[in-house]
Amino acid sequence: MIALLAEFNLAVVPLLAAAEVHGAAAESSGGIGDAVAQFGFQWQSFLSQVITFLVVYFVLNKYAFPPIMGMLEERRRRIADGEENLKKIQQQLAQADERVAGMIDEANKEAERLIADARDSASAQREQRIQSAVNEASNIIAKAHEASKLEHERLMGELKREFGRLVVDTTGKVTGKVLDEKDRKRINEEAAGQIAL
Repeated sequence: MIALLAEFNLAVVPLLAAAEVHGAAAESSGGIGDAVAQFGFQWQSFLSQVITFLVVYFVLNKYAFPPIMGMLEERRRRIADGEENLKKIQQQLAQADERVAGMIDEANKEAERLIADARDSASAQREQRIQSAVNEASNIIAKAHEASKLEHERLMGELKREFGRLVVDTTGKVTGKVLDEKDRKRINEEAAGQIAL
């Protein structure tokens, strides 16, 4: 920093001297110099402001801008990761729904087969087998629905937790405030309450 200022001082002194000579020449020559002086323009002041601006710019460019850009890049990366995780969870939910639909189809086919077997059986046991097949089919369908419901609830819970975590993290980053457990819980519950898939 001191070396940077020393370099600027070495460059500034000749510029200021040149500005004084130029300003004096402009004032003595009249014409443009009079017009510039009439507006209150002073070369020395202008050059010192340009140099001050350059010093501030170089200092900010070296010490302030890189950490800010790093923080913004980290925030962008975390948001992209969160969106990617959210897409994965939604894909898993869709796959689980497909598996459940397949299980229900298989249960329906099995129930139809059992009912068909019961119809083909002897007339004396026919009614008993049909009832048994219907009961078994109902049980299979009920189990498939229950498995579907549990899988759906599990994936929805996971989706809500992930979404809530992303909202809490993003809220903390955007506001710059360190959220305590109470704030995290409240924001997480509000975000989870807004998810309705």
